Amino acid sequence: MALYTLGCKLNFSETSEIGRQLSRKGFLPVEFSEFPDVYVINTCSVTENADKKCRKLVSQALRINPQAQIVIMGCYAQLKPEAISNIPGVSMVLGASDKFRLPEILQSFVPGSSPTIHHQPIQTANSFSAAYSVGDRTRSFLKVQDGCDYKCTFCTIPLARGASRSDTLEHVLLQAAEIAEAGVQEIVLTGVNLGDYGKEFTYDFFDLIKAMEEQGAVPRFRISSIEPNLLHPEIIDFVAGSKHFMPHFHMPLQSGSNAMLAAMKRRYRKELYSERVEQIHAQIPHAGIGVDVITGFPGETEEHFQETYSFLESLPVSYLHVFTYSERENTVAATLPGKVPVSIRQERTQRLIQLSESKKKNFTNIALTQIRPVLWESEESKGKLSGLTDNYIRVNTLWDPILVNEITPTYLKEALPDSSCSGLPQIFEPAVN
Repeated sequence: MALYTLGCKLNFSETSEIGRQLSRKGFLPVEFSEFPDVYVINTCSVTENADKKCRKLVSQALRINPQAQIVIMGCYAQLKPEAISNIPGVSMVLGASDKFRLPEILQSFVPGSSPTIHHQPIQTANSFSAAYSVGDRTRSFLKVQDGCDYKCTFCTIPLARGASRSDTLEHVLLQAAEIAEAGVQEIVLTGVNLGDYGKEFTYDFFDLIKAMEEQGAVPRFRISSIEPNLLHPEIIDFVAGSKHFMPHFHMPLQSGSNAMLAAMKRRYRKELYSERVEQIHAQIPHAGIGVDVITGFPGETEEHFQETYSFLESLPVSYLHVFTYSERENTVAATLPGKVPVSIRQERTQRLIQLSESKKKNFTNIALTQIRPVLWESEESKGKLSGLTDNYIRVNTLWDPILVNEITPTYLKEALPDSSCSGLPQIFEPAVN
């Protein structure tokens, strides 16, 4: 059995959870290239490229083992089950409501039979499926929320994952303790619309992070992507004084033009976004701030794009995730006038990528000569060990197995061409009496 994940941290947490379920049923996990008899591909459908990647993976799997059973599940499977079942080599398609039933479905599957589709409308009431990832013991993605009630005109996620729903606070804390027992040093809280956590309960996301801080199951917690209108000022205040929550925020912007934000049906305008960034920067000057932005949305003129570019250029943010707009079936945006030629979308994407590289390089250079805590990861590459600072700077040092899965104060020595930096871990031996 080989597992492969496309897309977000939430998908990684769910793939890991399903992998543990399969292992308990006797399936042996192997690498993608090790001639598995079952491939499980967990899909994303945020962009058209994600769909193409799924088809490419099926083709690669068949080249390795033409007799393998190939299971496609996740968001793309929820949106286009029939189309996926017609891809040559696909054995089974599981929509969002059925993917956690994969172990029992596989046990009753008859090899050589026609592709089977397990697909039903998403039942959101009492349908939260908990998940977390545990791989290299360094970091774990902990799913605390699923689905989204927003109606952004470009997005298929509400169609693929349904309405917003959350795990209970008590169960999240239990899972955090379980993750800690595996030796994990950092938990990344994940969800589709993370800031909406707890809306069906008497508590909210702020209550969750306060409870996790008090529990202190692991040394480091990190908040993954959170909407700017849900990143309330008290959350920023809390992180500024926290012992466990990292000084790192990722807020989707999508456009720096209020006209485009209105067309996208985003729930904020650029002035609020700027307020949030400025508050973070004022209270936590060293914080990493990541931004999602879309180029080429229908109706985006060169003036709109320049407004976005200038807005991002003016903000003290650390890096950008740039997405080229692609038409998605059953979205309002696909019906809007003012379609931007693909070549122009791509050209704008490249301009923002260059801006991102400049922002990232500047953020790294500012951090040089500082001593920051680094969590060292387990993979070795060319005699080097890599890790992340608290504020999300990638750091490399000479390979040392003693450092793996350790958090050490590290002197940030020199910027590297990819905007990471070299670091010197400050390892202090305990005093001997």
